[in-house]
Amino acid sequence: MYFGGVSALSSRFATLRRGIGHAVRPYPVAGLPTGCRLDLPGRGQTFITDSGKADGPVVFLLHSVSTTGLLCWYPVIPLLERDFRVITMDHRLHGRGITSDTFTLDECADDVVAVADALGIDSFIAAGFSMGGGIAQLAWQRHADRVSGLVLCSTGPYFSSIEPDRLLLEQRIARALTVVDKVLPSPSDRVLDNSSSHPVKWGLAQMASTPLGLQGVFAEAMANFDSRDWLGDITAPTAVVVSTHDKIVQPERQQLLVDGIPGAERFDVAGGHACCVVGAEKFIPEFTAAVRSVSRTALAI
Repeated sequence: MYFGGVSALSSRFATLRRGIGHAVRPYPVAGLPTGCRLDLPGRGQTFITDSGKADGPVVFLLHSVSTTGLLCWYPVIPLLERDFRVITMDHRLHGRGITSDTFTLDECADDVVAVADALGIDSFIAAGFSMGGGIAQLAWQRHADRVSGLVLCSTGPYFSSIEPDRLLLEQRIARALTVVDKVLPSPSDRVLDNSSSHPVKWGLAQMASTPLGLQGVFAEAMANFDSRDWLGDITAPTAVVVSTHDKIVQPERQQLLVDGIPGAERFDVAGGHACCVVGAEKFIPEFTAAVRSVSRTALAI
């Protein structure tokens, strides 16, 4: 199965539309930290939130494709920040992330460490959802001395093989969507920061902050990611949160992380690929248990 920008974006819009109905509702938006723009020397400016809990272990929450740090992770932040210093960031070309001419998951992984440097953080747990899970793995591979643990959610050791015809189609669709970007400009900070609005309205604004025309760029970057050759080298304590009803990154692909990373622990969530927001009641306890397990193991090393 090919997993790329346009197909993933369609899935997320469908999820939010279903959330307007009575059967499925996104998790309420409440208790979120105030974000700010952060200058990263030599890279540009990104948007972060930081719970600021100075005495707790640090957890970086790395978001999925076509979302933002807050949109992907807002349900877990209020509970997680009781015991951890919780940081979200918008990845480059997403939301209010770094403006760049290029986009690779390697660059995104280096951006994470650049944020840690700017905040004076020596080491951290990297928790990633979907695309963010690939970025978390690369953060360990490229900066093993900085990543004390991994929590990998609804993700795998690869997202697709590059299928030239399908990739070309996604790139053509993305180019066509640039017309929509010109008609619908990115939401203002005032709209994006208004988390007191209806969760679907707020969520759509967060999604609209990432240009539609970049979906082909994201698809190609994700297609180039593959960690299977070095999964067995990962030494950081790892938890894998498996979305057991996932049709985007199937549970069998997520299980490859459990099988491939030495000592990886599995946590199951009975939900689909948007379980971090829709059905978050099931995701929150498993994710927080996974973070706590990794943190305990890391502290014991």
